[in-house]
Amino acid sequence: MIKMNVGIIGGSDGLGKTLIYYFRDKFDVYITGRDHKKGRQVADELNVNYIESNEGLANISDILVISVPIQHTCDVIREVAPFMKSGSLMVDVTSVKEGPTKTMGEVLPENVEYIPTHPVFGPRTTRLDNQVIVLTADKKGKWYRKVYDYLASKNMRIIETSAEKHDFMMSIVQVLTHFSFISTASAIEKLRVNISETEDYESPIYNLMIDMIARIVSQNPYLTYNIQSMNTNGDKIRNAFAEAVLELRDVINSGNEDEFIDIAIRATKNMGDITNALGRSDKAIGALSYEYSYLNDSIGEEVGLKHIYSGKIHVGILESIDGKTAVLKDGNKVKKLRIANIRILLPEELHQWKIENQKTVTKSISCVFPKNVNIGIIQKTVLMHENLLNIRLTDAYNGPQIDENSISLTFEITALTKDDIDQVKVLFTGFGGIIR
Repeated sequence: MIKMNVGIIGGSDGLGKTLIYYFRDKFDVYITGRDHKKGRQVADELNVNYIESNEGLANISDILVISVPIQHTCDVIREVAPFMKSGSLMVDVTSVKEGPTKTMGEVLPENVEYIPTHPVFGPRTTRLDNQVIVLTADKKGKWYRKVYDYLASKNMRIIETSAEKHDFMMSIVQVLTHFSFISTASAIEKLRVNISETEDYESPIYNLMIDMIARIVSQNPYLTYNIQSMNTNGDKIRNAFAEAVLELRDVINSGNEDEFIDIAIRATKNMGDITNALGRSDKAIGALSYEYSYLNDSIGEEVGLKHIYSGKIHVGILESIDGKTAVLKDGNKVKKLRIANIRILLPEELHQWKIENQKTVTKSISCVFPKNVNIGIIQKTVLMHENLLNIRLTDAYNGPQIDENSISLTFEITALTKDDIDQVKVLFTGFGGIIR
């Protein structure tokens, strides 16, 4: 099958760079970037192609992805529209959809299809499973079903809606939440509070809230500002938030308990399924508690820890943990890992990593068994032990020096360690064998 060319304008940074990981195995990927030196470095690092010209990229791409800052998206669409291949597809990935959708409809030739999209996740996302992507196509051509099926094959949650509906929903999901979170962080800063000093007093739910606020505040402030300023619903949303804050402040300052309770009850009822909300937050809290308990119980034992952003796996003896750090020792090497940035490998994942990354040991063992021994059962029993990877019969002998009611069998054993090989000898003697 001939691979299609996927071009990403803005592929050297942010979400555009993240998209390379999802596309490069199935498509021929080409990228552009504002900084050509950096763009070439990223292309070399990720084994894709770099082109300096946006117009040139548009000219060779079967699918062209626009992944540039929101305020530049419509300008880039206009810039490359005349150079798009006949029968090709343009996609954008900005979080505001009315402007890009309208611009594509106005400037793209009739023989070029467009699908405005919003992947509702950030560049730190490592998996597409259950991630939300919104499609706001105002017309559906031959590409639409292909794109939809591709996204569905990645187990993504696909929402089809209008650009107007999308932008209103995102004014709640992004504009309101970002505004309120940044306001909270700003208030903490104005109060001259050192967040680390609150950790001794924090509850699990406070910890999660602070983590979520920090996650939003630490995003690219230019992107956050443009999400606020370029959504046409922004003024209405921010005004509603400010009015709610002032109302609540005045009610509490005036000592109006009944009014406060009324506001809280009305707000709670409007939050929808509170049971589900409690369940999800309990899961998050439970996961944090379980992870810490598991690590604490594993001190002195071998564990595998995967960095959730780099994907690198660290294996060694867990020496100690504190509230934030796990200390792992691998031979003479000591590694300190932030617990918030790691995932504990399941036993089967750790086993598979060892098979793929550690040197295995192969050794032949000869053993005299009763002549009627079942060789198949011996082999199956050996392979029941996970660190024993393979067993192969290489010789069967019942000549001189072997009792006529016995047989000498030689097996080639492959295992993870020499100690595992020694365990096979124990198994053989359990079958009535005598090691030669």
